[in-house]
Formats: sequence, structure tokens, C-alpha cells
Amino acid sequence: MPKRTDITTILLIGSGPIIIGQACEFDYSGTQAVKTLKELGYRVILINSNPATIMTDPEFADRTYIEPIKEDVIAEIIKKENVDAVLPTMGGQTALNVATSMYEKGMLEGIEFLGASPEAIHKGEDRSAFNEAMIKIGMDLPKSKNAYSVEEAIEVVKEIGFPVISRASFTLAGGGSGVAYNMEEFKKLAQEGLSASPVNEIEIMESLLGWKEYEMEVIRDKADNCIIICTIENFDPMGVHTGDSITVAPALTLTDKEYQRMRTASFDILREIGVDTGGSNVQFSIDPKTGRMIVIEMNPRVSRSSALASKATGYPIAKVATLLAVGFTLDEITNDITGTPASFEPVIDYVVTKIPRFTFEKFPEAQSTLSTSMKSVGEVMAIGRTFKESMQKALCSLETGICGFDEIDADEEFIKHEIRRPNAERMLYVAEGFRRGMSIDEMFDTCQIDHWFLYQLSELVQKEATITDKILFDAEIMRDVKVDGFSDKRIAQLIKKNSKHTVSENEVYDARKKLGVNLEFNEVDTCSAEFKALTPYLYSTTNITKLPNIKNRVSDKKKVLILGGGPNRIGQGIEFDYCCVHAAFALKEMGIESIMYNCNPETVSTDYDTADVLYFEPIDLEHVREVIENEEPDGIIVHFGGQTPLKLADALTKIGANISGTPSAVIDLAEDRELFSNFVIKHGLKQPKNGLARAKEEAAPIANKLGYPVLVRPSLCSWWTWYENRL
Repeated sequence: MPKRTDITTILLIGSGPIIIGQACEFDYSGTQAVKTLKELGYRVILINSNPATIMTDPEFADRTYIEPIKEDVIAEIIKKENVDAVLPTMGGQTALNVATSMYEKGMLEGIEFLGASPEAIHKGEDRSAFNEAMIKIGMDLPKSKNAYSVEEAIEVVKEIGFPVISRASFTLAGGGSGVAYNMEEFKKLAQEGLSASPVNEIEIMESLLGWKEYEMEVIRDKADNCIIICTIENFDPMGVHTGDSITVAPALTLTDKEYQRMRTASFDILREIGVDTGGSNVQFSIDPKTGRMIVIEMNPRVSRSSALASKATGYPIAKVATLLAVGFTLDEITNDITGTPASFEPVIDYVVTKIPRFTFEKFPEAQSTLSTSMKSVGEVMAIGRTFKESMQKALCSLETGICGFDEIDADEEFIKHEIRRPNAERMLYVAEGFRRGMSIDEMFDTCQIDHWFLYQLSELVQKEATITDKILFDAEIMRDVKVDGFSDKRIAQLIKKNSKHTVSENEVYDARKKLGVNLEFNEVDTCSAEFKALTPYLYSTTNITKLPNIKNRVSDKKKVLILGGGPNRIGQGIEFDYCCVHAAFALKEMGIESIMYNCNPETVSTDYDTADVLYFEPIDLEHVREVIENEEPDGIIVHFGGQTPLKLADALTKIGANISGTPSAVIDLAEDRELFSNFVIKHGLKQPKNGLARAKEEAAPIANKLGYPVLVRPSLCSWWTWYENRL
């Protein structure tokens, strides 16, 4: 069917400010929705209170309101703009909650819901209604009951027994949820959940700690065409919020029988809930001992996982969901990447790994144990031909100073404690545990991470021990190591450790090039190369056998490479992605080919249609250098992505790259505290009294000389913009 003609003006509700669990992935989905609706000829009205987003740029919607996302404001906009329909499924929990509340209060009389009906939203979001719906269609659920007061919750927990998981209804990122092991913990958790839930409802359920967790990203249209976009598997067992867990796509430890059961169940769930014009994700858990499969929850909207699944597969979920919302069916929509109908289920021939980014260093007294309430502030995504390669590339993308499974200097007791405790660096402690001699079974008993993942990490640690300076002269060894995703920097570290021979990352790079071991670039095409990809969306890999030399991608236009900002964290967020996206738009207007380079799956910059070419890679010297050699760009923009690309400017200049705009020498002058201080003195300008310390022991005497209080600021900082410390 063609698009609907009975509606003219559509209000899209944004997600508001960046908060934990609701970040720039909704700028991605909202921007796609606005662009799609405009292309179809609809008049689009947008409300969002976040000025750092792409979607709030004046050229996108017909009318943009930078206003609080509140009921009275929305009601006034609807009246003023003669809105026919509202699209609340692209703005996260914020948009969904406000639209649902307005509907229940009778404030949306005559206004149609697009994407999901109010009834479907209620069924999917309300714990009690969802459980009833699942029981109706024969789905297995954990033993649970709902409570509406602390007293009622206490009676429920006495019946179920500890440990229990408490989950609040209609909340974002597991807000008000957690695991309780005793009554004291539970009372506090129950009160937090009831306060967090806008309907004062919590679900208390039996513990599934140690079970495996999966997500199915699903799309269904009004003709009951259903497809699975992507399966996502949690590296961590149940008990850690999906947003805080390392995840991989496709699911790697499911049997085909389990997958087919989960696939069928997902379709049945969407039918029962009533989602028939858009995307959803359904979460399952499987008992690794018995194979029992349980439904955890579903989101009747585009979610944080939708952005990851879209970037992982190349399937434009937000765009397709928007088209479905206004009357199209899947077979009538074309996948822009392949030119095939959107009813084709994506199939991928690589492994995607997502690792969340935390900033506990900013809040040293915060509880760093991960649970069912989300704590991460961003994430990175990496693509490789194997899990090992993908995982190690993701570690390099985090920008926390590691270049793979770096060693941890701690005693054995502490290492085992951190393996047992879900935390931001547990994967590093697992690797360290293997270095200290822990067996696979001992490791599994300690952390409950699936045996398959543990075997992969154990094999990486075993390979580490074989990396000596011999690798610099042996192409077969070098290729074998690079296939597993070891970075040049990590190889240099291991040569020093195993051969007592100090080599630099550049020396490893030069040796690798002489040996003919290069990174190749493969396409993300949604269909395992069954159809030709129409959009260049690329990732690097090292092939297990040497491939024929392939000529660099040729273009008859000038080319400029834009280095993105990497993962969101405090001090470097969506505002830098905004700059990168506008750089791509400006280059396109000038007739220059734009090449986007980033590792953040939440962003508009990594959408398939933002730049002419997209590279999904770690923002480090090794991988950026390989892309520069492959593309031979006429210029490289480093000053729109924040500190992340700025730190690479000097190294890129030294290898002959052409930095567009501010040169690296000027960047150093502005960013290095000592150089800038000398510059100020040279030009006779005033500055606060200051001193420079390069070691902890040097800092206190300088502070004593200056007098307290003092301000402490690092040079060339990336994961903190500047850190104030009152001494």
C-alpha cells in the first residue's frame, strides 16, 4: 500500500537530555524518522529539549520546538500546529511515557498514535499486563508477583525467597531495579523501585542469576510480515543490565533449535502485544543447565539496542520502522544498502562486539558493581571476522589506555574477587585469571560466563605467551596473531614481556608491512555478500590467508577523512558528533567526498547515509593509519571529534598525513599546559600563577608554593575534559 493520506501533520517527540540509558541513539532514530517523513511529504513537527542533537537543526523538521517534553507544552503545540498524529516510539522512554500519560488523561482526543498503539504500549510496558499476555500465549515466565507498596512487596518476597530481582514498571534503563540478597537490601530496593515507577508498580521475580541472556531485534508490519533483524547475546550472565554488559551479534552460543524457538516466540509476542507498525526488541533468558527458555521483557519501540542492531547489520531500522508507521509494508520498502526489499532478513558473516563505557573514576564513591540498573554512559562497537578479533578491536576502541587484554597487577585473591563481581573490567580480570593458571571450569564456577566465551579468552591468553621478537621476521606467525585481533601496540608489549626486547608500535607496524601482513577492508552489506552493497560501509580485518593485492578505492572527487569522537563519556559527548555530522554535510555541499571514521554505534555520524563512506574502526594510530593508506584522502579533519582525534594529530602529521585546518603544532601549543604557559609569557599576557608537575612527588611542593586552594588540570586529556581538585 502507498503511504497514508488521511494524515498531514505528524508530531515527533524527542528524548530530551542525555541521561544514562537514553543517549544519542535516540538522536539517530529521531533524525532518521524526521528525514523519512519529510521525504514522504508529511509536515513534521518536532519537540525536543536537547540543543546538541542533529534532529533539532532547523533544516530537518518543518517546525522545531526546543521546549520541555511536558504534557501541557505538547498539548499546546498540537493545538497550534493542527497535529493529526503523534510518533512517540523514536524518543525512548521519555516520549513513550509522556504520550501514554496524555492519552490516559484524554489529552490526545482525535490524535492518532503511530508506531505503536496506546494499548500495545501498555501491554508491553506494564509488568502485570505483559505477564498476563505472555501467559495467554503459553510463554514461560519467571516466578513473580507485582507489588504497589513496600509492605506488599515484603509479603511477596517472603513467598518467592532470596535472591530476587525487583523491576520497576515504565522506567528507563532499569531505573529503580536491582538484585536483593536479603531483607535489608530488598526494602531499600523496593522503595526505590516504587518511587521510580510512574505507576508505583514493581515486579518481584525469582533470581535468574547465572542464566544466559539474549535479545531479538524484531520488525512486524500490518500485513503480519515479521523478520528478525539481529540476535544479540550478552557476554555476562543474567543479573547485569544489557546496556552494561558486553554483547555480541549474532548470538554465538545458541543452538539452531533454541534460535528457532526464540524466533517463533518473538513473532508470537509482537502479535499478542499488538506491535504491527514498527520495531521492537524482546529479551529472553535460557538456563544453561536445562535449556528452559524464559521471556524477560520487551520494548514496543525503537530502543538503545535498535541503534546497535542497525549499525551491526547495516539494516536501517529507524527508517523502516517510520515507513511502516505511515502505512507501508516490508515488501514495499527498499533496503538502501542493498537495494533489496526490506522483508529480507539480514544475515551477517562477521562478529560484532559492543563494550559499554563507564566513568566511575569521576565518581569514586559510586557503587561500581554492575546490576540490573544501568550505569554506563556510552559504548563502542567493533567488527571482526571472529569473536577474538572483534573483542580485541572493541577493547582498543574504549580509550581507557588499554590496547587489548592488558595485564593487571594485583594479588590472586583480589583477581578472583573481581572475576566473581560484575564490574566494568571483569573481562580483563578473566584474562588475568587464566594467566595465573585458573582452569575453564574454575573460571565458570566463579563468574558463570558461558564456557564458549571462556575458551576464546583462554586461547587468546595462550597465544600471548607465544608472541616473541620472532614475530617481526615471520609472516606466518604475524598473520596468525593479527587474525586474532592483537593490535600492533599489544604485540610490542608482549615482545617486551616475553623476549625482554623493547620495540615500539611503529616498529611492529613497519615489520608487519614488510612481511606483507596488511589489514583488508570488508563491507557491511546486511546479506553476507549475497547482493552487492550500494553504500560503502567498511571494517578492517586480517584474512587468515594472504589475499591478492587490491587497489585502493578510487574516486574522481577530492576526499576528506573526518575522525569522530569515539564513545560517549562525561566531557565528550553528542556535541562532537554534531560537529562531525555537519562537517560531512558541508563537504557534500562543496562536492568533496566525505569519509566518516568512528566506533560509536549510537551516533548519527555512523549512520549509513551521513557520509559518502563509513569506516567503523577503533580511533587509534594503527587503524586510522591503515584507512589513510587505503583511501589516500586529500585532507583529514581532527578538530571536530574532541580530544580523541586531537591526540592523534601529531602522530598523523609525522607519517605525512595532511591535517586540514588547525595544524598539529598549533594543537599542541593550545593543549599542552607548559607550551601554552610559555606562549602566554612570551606575548606578555597575564595568567594565574601555575606550575607543571610530571610526577606525583613534584605536585605537592608546587601546590605549597602557590598556596591553597589550587586547580589541578592535565594536559591533552581525553576521557576527562579537566578535573578540578580542591587540595
